[in-house]
Amino acid sequence: MRKIQSTINASSAEFRRNFAHNKRLAAEFRERQEAARHSRPARDLARIAKQGKMRPRERIEKLIDPGTPFLELSSLAANMAYGGEAPSASCIAGIGIVAGKETMIRADDCTVKGGAWYPLTVKKIVRALDIALENRLPVIHLCDSAGGFLPLQAELFPDRQMAGRIFRNQSLLSKLGVQQLALVFGHCTAGGAYIPALSDYSVIVRGTGAVFLGGPPLVRAATGEEVSVEELGGAEMHTSVSGVCDYPAATEEEAISIGRDIVRLWREPNKIAGRREPAEAPAYDPEELYGILPDDIKRQFEMREIIARIVDGSRFHEYQPNYGATLVCGFANIWGFKVGILANNGVLFNDSSLKGAHFIELCNQNETPLLFLQNITGYMVGREYERRGITKDGAKMIMAQSCSRVPKFTVMCNGSFGAGNYGMCGRAYDGRLLFAWPNHQIGVMGGKQAANTLADVKLNQMKRGGEAVDRALVERVREETLAAYQEQLSAYYSTSELWDDGIIDPVDTRNALGVAISASLNAPLGEPGYGVFRF
Repeated sequence: MRKIQSTINASSAEFRRNFAHNKRLAAEFRERQEAARHSRPARDLARIAKQGKMRPRERIEKLIDPGTPFLELSSLAANMAYGGEAPSASCIAGIGIVAGKETMIRADDCTVKGGAWYPLTVKKIVRALDIALENRLPVIHLCDSAGGFLPLQAELFPDRQMAGRIFRNQSLLSKLGVQQLALVFGHCTAGGAYIPALSDYSVIVRGTGAVFLGGPPLVRAATGEEVSVEELGGAEMHTSVSGVCDYPAATEEEAISIGRDIVRLWREPNKIAGRREPAEAPAYDPEELYGILPDDIKRQFEMREIIARIVDGSRFHEYQPNYGATLVCGFANIWGFKVGILANNGVLFNDSSLKGAHFIELCNQNETPLLFLQNITGYMVGREYERRGITKDGAKMIMAQSCSRVPKFTVMCNGSFGAGNYGMCGRAYDGRLLFAWPNHQIGVMGGKQAANTLADVKLNQMKRGGEAVDRALVERVREETLAAYQEQLSAYYSTSELWDDGIIDPVDTRNALGVAISASLNAPLGEPGYGVFRF
C-alpha cells in the first residue's frame, strides 16, 4: 500500500482558522465530558462516602487490568434530557480488559438519584448488552441501583426496547455461552434483581449489597410484613439461604478481587482469524485533523487527508480511484487490523453508489471489516439523476451494506443528511459501534433547507386557499424551524438520545477504532448472502 501524499499547508490562514475552531469544539466536549463524569452534588458524594462505598468510576479503575484502556461509550447520554439531572444517563458502559479478556462493563451510578434508571438509562443498558451480543463480549455488571425512576415509569417498562429487553439480552448471552458476572455493591431492586439472578456468577458486599423484587417499604405496603433490608435481601441471606448470590464479600475491594479471580477462570475467546500486521503510527500528526475539518458544515474537505491521519503509516490502497470520485474506497490497516474504508468526498452520484456497493461486496468476500467515514449530504437529486436510476443505484448500496456479514464501524466526521446516512451505515444498520466528532450534525436535511422548505409549503398553502400572503407568518415559520433544527442537528442532541455510541475527540479516533475492531473479532462472521438487487 502506498503512503497518502498530503497537500495540507499547516501554515495557511485557513488551516489555522479551522484548527482554532475545532480545537475549541474538542475542548468544549472535554469539559462537558468531565462534568458528566465527575460533577456531583456534595450531598450525594457525602452519602456514598458515609456508606463506605467507592464511586462507580473508582470501581471500574480497580476492576480493569492496570495500564489498559477503557473505551467508554455514550459518556454524554442524556446530556440534554431531564433538565440535566441524569449525567451519562445515570450509568457507565464501556469495553475494558479484565484478567486479560475484553469485557463489556456496565456500572450503575449511585451518585445520581441512587443509581435510579431513567428511560435513557434503560436505552443505554440495552445498547451495551446489544454490543455484547453482537461481539460475544463477556459482561460484568456493577450493580448499585434504586430501581426505575418511578415518575417516568410509563417510558421504562412496557415496550419492546424497554427494561424487559435488558433481561432478554442477558438470557440470550447465556444461551450463546457468553459469561456474565454481577458485583452487587448496593441495592438491586425490582427488575434490577434479575441482573444478578441471570448472571453466571454473582458477588455481594455485606452491609450494603441487597437483592429483592420489592424493598421493605413495598413489602410493608403490599403485605403488612415488617422486615429489614438484611433479612429481606442481604448478603448473608442470599449466599446461605436463597442461593441467589454466590460469594459474600466484606468490602468492595474484596468483591472486585473475587470478581477478577472469576474472570481468570473463564475460557479464552476464540477470535476469528482477522488479518493483522504489526501496528504502525500514522505518518502524519492526528492533531492536524483539527485544521483539516472546516469551520462551516457546508464546506467540503478532502477525506483522504482524514484517512492519512487515522490509518497505519498513512498507507492506503485506493480502489477505483478514477471512478465515482465522490466516494473514496480502499484498504488500510488500523492498529494492524485490515479494514475496508468508505469515505464521502461529496454527494453520492450513480457511479459512486455503484462503486460503494461493489466495494462492500469485495470486503465481504475478503472477510475484511468495513469502516464508514461519513460526511454526506445525501444521494444526488434532480430529473437527470432520477432518469439514470439514482434511487435504484442507492438501493443497491443500501442492500449490500445492510446484508454485510463482516463487522461494520461508522465515524460521523461532519454532516450526515438524508438517505446518505443509510447507505453509509447510519444507526439503523446495526454497525458494531458508531462514533461522532464534536462538529457532527445529523438530520433528514440541513436546517436552512428544512426552514426554506416549510416556509415554501406555508406560502403555497396561503396561495391555494386564496389568502392574502402573510410574509411575517412565513418568516416566523422559517425562523422557528431553523431554531428547532439547529438544536436537534447538533452532536450533543444526537448523543444525548443515544443515536451514536458516544462523541469522541477526532485525535482519539484511531485508538477507539482499534479497541472496537479487536472486540468485534470475538464474534463469528454472519452467513454470506444478499437480497434482490434491482438492475
